[in-house]
Amino acid sequence: MIASQSRDVVRFLTRKVGADDAPDLAQEAVLRVLRHAERGVVENPASLLRVTAMNLARDFARRRRTEGKYVVGGLTVDELAGSAPSPAARLEATQSASRVFDALDSLSPRCREVFVMRRFENLHQEEIARRLGISRNMVEKHLRTAFRELKQALD
Repeated sequence: MIASQSRDVVRFLTRKVGADDAPDLAQEAVLRVLRHAERGVVENPASLLRVTAMNLARDFARRRRTEGKYVVGGLTVDELAGSAPSPAARLEATQSASRVFDALDSLSPRCREVFVMRRFENLHQEEIARRLGISRNMVEKHLRTAFRELKQALD
């Protein structure tokens, strides 16, 4: 399913970021969807792939605009400062991401589903309520519970 969608994602990303960077961003989008699927059921992987690709394209464009402000003689500020992340910083980031995924896994299935739809798919509460057949108040309750439990798990 995702493999057939990946061609469409590459075409979309080519229009957004250019042919040079589109394959890398498409690969990243597919990897993120596959990682997400490992943690639970993804009801609409094609939709999640499209949203992920759109977000990656938006982040890529934003990063390019920011980099354009800080380029000196072909070198970025990071290159000039030589501030590549240390192995310890990379390990800490990896461990932090692992804690977030573990915390997400600890949520109840419905609570996790509502949280993912809101935070990762950027759906509004009304749309989540409609898709899941629950009230908007119940969506808000699930979101409050998710935020509270995630905060507790990460503190």
